[in-house]
Amino acid sequence: MNGPAVDISSLDFSWPGHPSLLLIDQLRIARGERTFLHGPSGSGKSTLLSLIGGVLVPRSGSIRVLDTELQSLRPSARDRYRGDHIGFIFQMFNLVPYLSVLANVLLPLRFSSARGRGLTSVGAEKEAARLLQALGLGAEFANRPAAALSIGQQQRVAAARALIGRPALIIADEPTSALDSDTRAGFLALLMNECRAAGTTLLFVSHDLSLAALFDRSVALRELNRAAGSGA
Repeated sequence: MNGPAVDISSLDFSWPGHPSLLLIDQLRIARGERTFLHGPSGSGKSTLLSLIGGVLVPRSGSIRVLDTELQSLRPSARDRYRGDHIGFIFQMFNLVPYLSVLANVLLPLRFSSARGRGLTSVGAEKEAARLLQALGLGAEFANRPAAALSIGQQQRVAAARALIGRPALIIADEPTSALDSDTRAGFLALLMNECRAAGTTLLFVSHDLSLAALFDRSVALRELNRAAGSGA
C-alpha cells in the first residue's frame, strides 16, 4: 500500500433533489500527514468526512482510502472497512450512554478483529486505561456510565475510543469544541503524539483557525469546493 491515505478526484455529491453540495476536483492526503480542514458552518465539512468514511457515497467521482475504492464496496463491506481502518471522533460523541467509560473505549475492538490484533483482553484494557489517563480521565472514571460524565469528559472518551487499536486514519469532526483551553492543549498533544507514534493519518476539522499552525497542512474547503461559488 503505497498510495495516499486519502485520494479524491472528480467528486460530485448532492442530496436527492438538491444541487451539488460538493464539487472537488482533487484532494490528496499523504500517509502520516496531519491535515487541518476548515470552513464555515454548512459548507459541507461533515458531509465530506462522511464520504471519506464510506458512510455516504458520491454521485460521481472517486474516493480511495488506503488504496481502496470505497464506492466499489457493498454497504456491509464499507462498514467493515471503516471499522477496521478508521477511527472517528464525532462532534456529538456517539457514546453508548449506559455503558461504562472503559466499555465505550473498547467498543471498536468488539466489531473489528483487525483493530484488536495483537491485544489480549487484558492488554486492550491496559491500552484503554493508558489513553484515558493521558486524556485526564484516571482509573476512577473507568466504571462510570458515559451518561454521568460532563460534555468535555465525554469528548475525551470519544477520542480514546477512536485511538484504540491504532487505526490507519483518524477523522476528527470539531473534537475540541467542548474543551476548555487547558484541556484542549492536552487533548491535541495526545492526539498528535499518538498519531505520530503509530504513523496514523489525521484529518481534523474545525472552524477554530488558531489550531491550524499545529498541523502539517491547512485546507480551506471553500477554496477546494467548486460548488461553494455556484450558489449551491
